[in-house]
Amino acid sequence: PVTVRPPHPQNLATTLPTVKMIVEVSKSACVLTTQAIMRLLKSKDAAAAVDVRTWPTILDTDDIPKKKVVSIFRPPSPDVLAYLDFSVSTTGILAGVKMSHAATSALCRSIKLQCELYPSRQIAICLDPYCGLGFALWCLCSVYSGHQSVLVPPLELESNVSLWLSAVSQYKARVTFCSYSVMEMCTKGLGAQTGVLRGVNLSCVRTCMVVAEERPRIALTQSFSKLFKDLGLPARAVSTTFGCRVNVAICLQGTAGPDPTTVYVDMRALRHDRVRLVERGSPHSLPLTESGKILPGVKVIIAHTETKGPLGDSHLGEIWVSSPHNATGYYTVYGEEALHADHFSARLSFGDTQTIWARTGYLGFLRRTELTDASGERHDALYVVGSLDETLELRGMRYHPIDIETSVVRAHRSIAECAVFTWTNLLVVVVELDGLEQDALDLVALVTNVVLEEHHLVVGVVVIVDPGVIPINSRGEKQRMHLRDGFLADQLDPIYVAYNM
Repeated sequence: PVTVRPPHPQNLATTLPTVKMIVEVSKSACVLTTQAIMRLLKSKDAAAAVDVRTWPTILDTDDIPKKKVVSIFRPPSPDVLAYLDFSVSTTGILAGVKMSHAATSALCRSIKLQCELYPSRQIAICLDPYCGLGFALWCLCSVYSGHQSVLVPPLELESNVSLWLSAVSQYKARVTFCSYSVMEMCTKGLGAQTGVLRGVNLSCVRTCMVVAEERPRIALTQSFSKLFKDLGLPARAVSTTFGCRVNVAICLQGTAGPDPTTVYVDMRALRHDRVRLVERGSPHSLPLTESGKILPGVKVIIAHTETKGPLGDSHLGEIWVSSPHNATGYYTVYGEEALHADHFSARLSFGDTQTIWARTGYLGFLRRTELTDASGERHDALYVVGSLDETLELRGMRYHPIDIETSVVRAHRSIAECAVFTWTNLLVVVVELDGLEQDALDLVALVTNVVLEEHHLVVGVVVIVDPGVIPINSRGEKQRMHLRDGFLADQLDPIYVAYNM
C-alpha cells in the first residue's frame, strides 16, 4: 500500500496534482478510497487540474466484496516492502520512503514498550492518518498491541472543537496524541469558552504527546497546559515527539521515565553552530525543551555537518539515527535526488566507523543528564534546534526562521503570524495583520527595528498581508517555500510592501 493524503475539495488546483504524482510515481495499480473522494477525483473541477482519464482503477471502500479472504498474505522475508510513506516537506520536496515489514514491526514494538500499550489500554488519537507517525498510530499500532484506539479526525474539530478532549474524558484515555494544529485549534477555540467542556475531566491523562517534526513549541504547549489545568490536565502531561522522513519515531515521551527537561542556550552562539548553556532570563537566551525520550532500540549520535565526525556532549550538529525501524531508503525524491543519496547509509569519518546511520537533516544536540530512566540507565536528552533545509545563511551565520518570526510576532499585538525567507540575498519578512489596515505602515518600522536589535539583520522587504495568507500544512508547520513562490509570482495580494533598500 501507498499512503496518500486525499485532495482538498476547496483547493483542488494545488492538492490534486500531488495526489496524481504520488499515484504515478509509485506505479499504483488501483486507488482505494471513499465514495465522496471517488466522485471528487472524476469531477469537472478535477479535470481542470489533472488528466482524469488516466487514473488507475478506483475502488470504493464502502463496496467491499462480502466473501471471506481465503489466505492472509505473509511476506516471504522481513525485508520485503510493507508500505510506502509519502509526504511533502516544508521546503516543498515530495519524498516517499520505503518501510519494510521488519521496520514496521520494530516501530510498533518500540511504541508499545514506550507507551505501555496493553490490550486493556485505550488511547485517543487526533492526528492526520496519511503519513509518518500519524499513519502508524492510526493503522498499525493497535493491530500490533491489541489496545483500543479512539480515532478523532482533526477535520471534525473545525465543526466541533471540543470533540477530541471530550473523547479523551469519556474513554478515560491515559495516552493521547495530537498535532500542533489541533492544539492551536483547542487553545484558540476553547480559550474563551471553557463552558463548552462542562463535565469534561482530563485527570485520567498520563501523557499527551504532540506529534511533530520540528523544534518543540514551548509557548503553545505551556498555554495549552495552563488553559486545561482546571479540567484536571496534569501539569507534566504534555510533551512533544520527534520524527522525520528517515525515521518517523525517534523520540516519544511515553508513560514512564523522567519529565522532559528545558535548557536555555545563547542564541548568538547558536548562529555559529555552538551550544552555550546559560541561565534562565539571561540576555539572548532561548529555551529549548527535550523532544520526549529516545525510543527503545534507537541510537542517536550528533555528527559535524561538514566533517561527519562525532561530536561530544552539548555540541550542535546534525542528528544521526540508527534503529531497526529506520526506513530503508527513499522510493523517490522529487526536487533534489543527488543530495539524498547518503541519507540512509552514512558512516562517521572517525570513531565508530562500522555502524550505518541515517541522517535526519535536523540540527540538535545531546546532553547527558543525572536522571535515570525506568531501566535504571542514565538518560540522554535530545534537543532539536531545527531543520537544516530551512536555515537561512546570512552574513556567514546560520539563522533559524522560527527565532526571527518569534521576535516579530512579539513586536505588536496586531501581528497574528509571521514567516521569513530569503530572496537573492535579502531577508523577506511576511507579516499577517490582524487589525486595522492603517496600522500597516506602523508595523514596517517596528518589524525592521526588532529584527535589527535582536538578530543584527537588516530586513530587505517587509510584506504586510491579511490573516490566513501564510500557508500552513496539516501538521501546523509553515510552508515557507510555498509562500516564497507566491511572493515571487506576485500572488500574495498584500496590504503593503516596503522595500528597505
